[in-house]
Amino acid sequence: MTDSPDAPQRRPACVLLHSSMSSRSQWSALMAQQQNHLRCIAPDLLGYGKAPFPDPAIHVAFSLEHEVQAILATLDGQLEPDEPFHLVGHSYGGATALRLARRFPQRILSLTLFEPVAFHLLAPANPARAEIAAVIARIDSATSPRDGAEAFIDYWNGAGAFAALPDVMQQRFTGQIAKVRLDFVALLGEPATLRDMAALDIPTLVLFGRDGPLSTRTVAEELTAALPRAVMRRTAGGHMAPLTHAADVNAVIGQFLAAATDA
Repeated sequence: MTDSPDAPQRRPACVLLHSSMSSRSQWSALMAQQQNHLRCIAPDLLGYGKAPFPDPAIHVAFSLEHEVQAILATLDGQLEPDEPFHLVGHSYGGATALRLARRFPQRILSLTLFEPVAFHLLAPANPARAEIAAVIARIDSATSPRDGAEAFIDYWNGAGAFAALPDVMQQRFTGQIAKVRLDFVALLGEPATLRDMAALDIPTLVLFGRDGPLSTRTVAEELTAALPRAVMRRTAGGHMAPLTHAADVNAVIGQFLAAATDA
């Protein structure tokens, strides 16, 4: 997960958290871009990649804190005790990054968030919250895991996106919809508010895709206003731009990380 043992260890560390229905591999290009500047660590979040599915005993009360605890276990031995690090997160990984940053604000050198799905920050009456609530309802009422996966994929990528995928990808995403449901449990159960975000005195870059949905664009706007040292940038692509427009997104992230490292 990190660079080779004989690589220089004086480079600052950077922890990268992926989106739902993804894995650490989504950051491969950014890790390659940063290998001469940063020691990148990209853990698989619970239920994705090679990480285990959450214990059934915690499903009802599954939370972002469970994700954070698993990340900390991964980081143990890869970072020195109390070592500071840059933190990057996309979508569900972005919401998890916010939880991690609130746990250890003094250790976070910088925070980069691409469309974090921190829907708990939105007021119940906000149209953006209503939009995502409708998506969750469609997933929960789906007659099969496949239909639930289709509702999820089509929301983020456009109508017909799931049907256009190869069978092997459809099967993979269908197999992950159970974890997506837990992701939403964690997101909507997160107690942090916009007032809590105001306490994160960390250099922060908030990104959103120009074609992204109302829900995450609104989160990005409100989060940027709440964080004391945040700037917001728009990129090409939609919610999945870190994968579909990786070169564009990684260039912006790389510039920010370089400036934060030199500060």
